[in-house]
Amino acid sequence: MSSLAFGIDLGTSNIKISSNAENGVFCQKNMIAIEGKGNLFAYGDDAFDMYEKAPGNIHISYPLCNGVIADINNMQTLIHCFMEEICGGNIRAADYYIAVPTDVTDVEKRAFYDLVKNANVKAKSVMVVEKAIADGLGLDIDVKNSQGVLVVDVGYDTTEISILSLGGIVVSRLIKVGGLKFDDSIRAAIRKEYSLIIGGKTSEKVKNQLSSLEEEDLPAVVYGRDIVSGLPVEREIPTDLVDDCLKEHFRTIIDNIKLILERTPPELAADIYRQGLFLTGGACQVAFLSQLISNGTGLRVNVAEHPMESVALGLQRIITDDNYKSVAYLPGGATI
Repeated sequence: MSSLAFGIDLGTSNIKISSNAENGVFCQKNMIAIEGKGNLFAYGDDAFDMYEKAPGNIHISYPLCNGVIADINNMQTLIHCFMEEICGGNIRAADYYIAVPTDVTDVEKRAFYDLVKNANVKAKSVMVVEKAIADGLGLDIDVKNSQGVLVVDVGYDTTEISILSLGGIVVSRLIKVGGLKFDDSIRAAIRKEYSLIIGGKTSEKVKNQLSSLEEEDLPAVVYGRDIVSGLPVEREIPTDLVDDCLKEHFRTIIDNIKLILERTPPELAADIYRQGLFLTGGACQVAFLSQLISNGTGLRVNVAEHPMESVALGLQRIITDDNYKSVAYLPGGATI
């Protein structure tokens, strides 16, 4: 029997963990709540429930920022807690595969390796996989053939645009536009137009409900604090306002997809034209994003069936299929 192995996709907003022992993907918020001077108060979804509601002595944060590790100690604590939860309190020795963004430095890639190696999870070996490659495998694409594949992963803090071929990445671009920017623009627009301050959870809820609200021709209902009176109020927000504030960020994504296509070799560009681009990532389901990308690039857009889990599913495929083991590697200076 093959040894136990786990695949970890460290997203800024969510952490996804897959394995060769389970078919599903473990997914929780990548958040930690610290009380006082370093006492773990809550983590994961429990910490997210407290977000924007906690007293001053409880600090709640995301240990990742813009796709890279910002707080390695808290991130190690989180990984250890999640692995204990998955393993029922008894962490067993296992191999680990961790997804890393392409357009980050070698030092930042090495930090992902060190993170798992030193997280007290009995790691026998740690291998890294380019996130875009794992995305492709999670989308059920054979990334090792010579066909060009365009993958656009819209995450919480960043969007990664990559051209894949022959098991590698031909060109890639990481831009700091994602779900958080969408939420912030909604908050700013509502503050400007209605003198109303709303929280991040409320703006995220409006963003996620936008498609259904427009189908039913209903306004978005938000609760917040009126800037003038300082009192809590309820407001109905027209969906047109939300659409307008999101379009600027959508245009940024489309412009960067065009830049990548301009740098793509002609033969690969022909493959991409035939099969279209693949859209994935937790923030890719925002209303009209896929349609606007299709209109802006002239390409068919294939939206992932499970966009938030595509990287974790790709890592699971690497773990279980020896044909794809070669896409995993050790970062510079690391040893098994």
